[in-house]
Order: sequence, then C-alpha cells, then structure tokens
Amino acid sequence: MLATLGTSPAQALSVGGTPNPVTGNATHFDGLGAPYGGCGMSQANLDSQDFIALNVFNTPGNYNQFTRPVPPSQSSILGMFDNGLNCGRWVKVSIGDYCTGTNDGAQNQPFCRNGSWVADKYNGATLNMLVADSCADSNAWCRDDPYHIDLHTDSINRFQLNGAAVGDLLDHWNNRQVTWQFIDAPNYSGDINIGFIQGAQVYWPAISVSHLANGIHGVQYLSANGTWVSATMDSDMGQAYIIAPTATAGSNYQIRVTDASDTLINGGRIYSFSLPSSCGGSCGAAYTQVPYTTAPGSGSTSPSSPSSTPSTTPSTPSSTPSTSPSTSSSSSASGSSCTVTSSVTNSWSTGYQLAFTVTNNGTVAASNWAVRFSFAGAQTIANAWNVTTAQSGQTVTASSVSYNSSLPPGASTTWGMVVNGANQPLSGVTCSAT
Repeated sequence: MLATLGTSPAQALSVGGTPNPVTGNATHFDGLGAPYGGCGMSQANLDSQDFIALNVFNTPGNYNQFTRPVPPSQSSILGMFDNGLNCGRWVKVSIGDYCTGTNDGAQNQPFCRNGSWVADKYNGATLNMLVADSCADSNAWCRDDPYHIDLHTDSINRFQLNGAAVGDLLDHWNNRQVTWQFIDAPNYSGDINIGFIQGAQVYWPAISVSHLANGIHGVQYLSANGTWVSATMDSDMGQAYIIAPTATAGSNYQIRVTDASDTLINGGRIYSFSLPSSCGGSCGAAYTQVPYTTAPGSGSTSPSSPSSTPSTTPSTPSSTPSTSPSTSSSSSASGSSCTVTSSVTNSWSTGYQLAFTVTNNGTVAASNWAVRFSFAGAQTIANAWNVTTAQSGQTVTASSVSYNSSLPPGASTTWGMVVNGANQPLSGVTCSAT
C-alpha cells in the first residue's frame, strides 16, 4: 500500500497491525525528549537504540491540533500510534526509493513534487526497529501520510544489505520511502522489565513496562480488596501505567500484563515488586528499574472494574475521597480564552490530589495556556503531571507543556498534582490563553 499523497477526509486505519507490508515516507529525528519519549520510556532504557515514531493523527489536509489521547468519538482520526497501544512493538523496516524532487512535508503540498521516486543501490536494506515515540507535528508527513515513520537518525547508516551495514545512507537520504510491518521481538529472551518513572511515589505509583515479545496493551494490578483492576494509561504513553498497591497507602504491588494480542503474557504470570527506597518522597530519575518476583497466574484476561480508556490523570489513590467543589474562571488574550475546573479527587492525612481540566472556550486556537491560583495555607506541590509548575509562597502557576499547549476552540486537556498539606479550597483560580 502506498502512502496517501493528497489531501482528503480522515479515514479510519487498521491501526492495530499491518498484516501486509505498508509503504510511506520516512523522515528522521535526533532522539527522544527528556525525561522520556512518547511511549513513556527513557531513551537510555530502551531495548534498542534503533527506534521510530508513529503518527498520532490521520487527518489529511487538516493540520490543527487535536486532543490526546484521541477520544472514541474521533476514532476515525487515529494514526498508527493508536493512542500508545503500538508502543514497545517491533517493526521491520526496508529502504525504498528516494525522491529526486522536493519532499519537505509542506502543508497542502504533494510529496516529491517536481520530481519522481527512483530506486538506487540502497533499496532493500533492512533494519528491525522499536516503536518508542509519537509524531503529532502539523506537517504533511505526520498528517497526510498514514504510514509515515520517523527514524532515529543514528540508525540510518546501520541498515543492513547483503549482510553488511550500508554505512553512508544518511548522506543519500532526501526523505525516502520505506516499507514496514510489525514483527515479534527479534531473538527475544528473558522476561519483562519494570521501572518507576519520574515523579512516581506512594500516592502516584506510575510505572513503565518494557521488553515484551509483542508490545503492551495493558497492565492489571491486584487491588487492596483482592480483585484485579485494569490500570490507567498515563496519557497516551503506551508503556506507562498508573497502578495501585496491594494494601491501602502501601508500597508493594502485584501486576500482570497483556500484549498486543490482548492476551495475558506468560499465562497470566504475576509480577510482585515494591517502590524502591532510593525514590525517597518521589522518584527523581527518568526511570528507576526494580527487581521483582513472579508467580503463576490463571491466564484470565477479565479484571474487575475495567478502565480501558487512556487518561492524562493518575489513577485514584487508595484513600477516602474528598467532595471539595470545583472552581472555574477564565480570561482572554488575542481572541483566545480558556476555562479551568478543578476538583479534589482524593485526600489523606498528609496531603491530597487535585485534577484540573483546561478548556478553550474561545473562537480561535490557543497556542499556550497557564493556570494560576493560591493555596490557603502552607501547602506545597509534591508532584505534578502534564504541566510545568512554579510556586512562590502560596501562589502557584501551572503552564502548558509542548504536547498540550495547542488547543483548538472547544478542545480540552487535563493535568493534575499531588499536594503536601491540609486539604483546603484554592483561591483566585484563573486561566489565561494566548
């Protein structure tokens, strides 16, 4: 199948797999961002340094920003990233033709304009690569071409042809076409890796799971009441999940994992581990791998209280919920305006958890937004996600980050934080957008 070269309405893809090889444009990028890439794994801890990014959206001719994760109501615009569900999978990539014309990914322009696709001595070179990141940029590559992939630049000269590395392919690139399809992990051995991600703590136990034979589609944890519960994905970072302990407010965990076939791996094997003491109040490193023990499982894939929709907020800590009311305010600049609502999702003796939703209720797209409020007492921020925070005394400013700063009219994004101190109402909550 060839990449879509024109602009047309979005059409639903078979995002779960590529039973036959597909062909698309290929670009390249220098590496994952910090502290981790779009799949929730830090670059240093990937199974391979030969990795790719897949398209988040499939919106030919439409280069606006959309909500991530893509909600079920917009499933037709899902790209091959599939809301993170293709993270951690392997693909076999084969080098195809290069373009003799202009292939710059310009909006509303055809690929390889004023030129043609030509084969050369690099055609047929292959490399097995890992899905580790996402591409949501507003260009034709990431929007018009459903099978576009973005390759790690350092990998390009490692493609193999006739048993040897090509060596100088990067010097002859010009945004080639490649053909690719999903494969099982090559030469797989051992078992999964489990690690806590940056900011993880007792009240936000966020983990990344890697080194699977066939990707990851979900994590289930054994809850304090003895039932298996589907963990919530951390936004659309498909290898990162928010779990809960086996005892209320504890730091011991048991999980089992499903792969891309939606089957529990290793017959439902149970993995037991703890939050490491090295994390202190929260884990400072991008990824803190932990040892675990295993036990046989039942193999059943039916947990209690399933929660299959990815979310940008952590799962509920095991504690007594609070009923503090939400707050809302808005302000505008340059034709953009936003509203923020906040609520206390849980509280405990030494702190509480807040969830926020920012909505663009203006008539033009917002490129950045910020929320400001004041604590009532001596509260401090323990951890926050999907924002950059700054606190001066009681005053807090939470600003958008790269992947959620752009909001089309009517779009919303969510973020949250864990607070140290007594649960008291916030004051002066405002939202501004530009």
